[in-house]
Amino acid sequence: MPYGPDMRASDGDREKIASRLRDAHAEGRLSLGEFQDRLDALYSAQTYGELEPLVRDLPVSRTPPTQAVVPDRPAPAHPTRPARRDKALAVMWTIWAAAVAVNLVVWILVSITNGHLEYFWPIWVAGPWGAILATITAGRRYVRD
Repeated sequence: MPYGPDMRASDGDREKIASRLRDAHAEGRLSLGEFQDRLDALYSAQTYGELEPLVRDLPVSRTPPTQAVVPDRPAPAHPTRPARRDKALAVMWTIWAAAVAVNLVVWILVSITNGHLEYFWPIWVAGPWGAILATITAGRRYVRD
């Protein structure tokens, strides 16, 4: 259905005309006063018939709008999820190191208090848990690479 001069204009239509007026002003086709007058008339216009005279004497821009030049960046090799998993893995290693450190300190204090080296029981805390984390870490690196 063709748009007639008596059809009411939308806000989107007004914005398109405002964009053309801004471009014409930036190109030096309109003085500041003329630009302001046309904008005032534009935002008080209600129909297409009132919008058309505002841009009748301006050329239609045939160039596509310019876009900001964004340098090509290679797409991330991995989605954001693996980064979160890597962070979780780092947290698990930190917890493991803290638990092992606490157990080592307790073992050293007990050994010093008794006067001789006690059975090295912290290995039962560090060993299995560390082996599981090492396996998970190696698996993640193998899958990632």
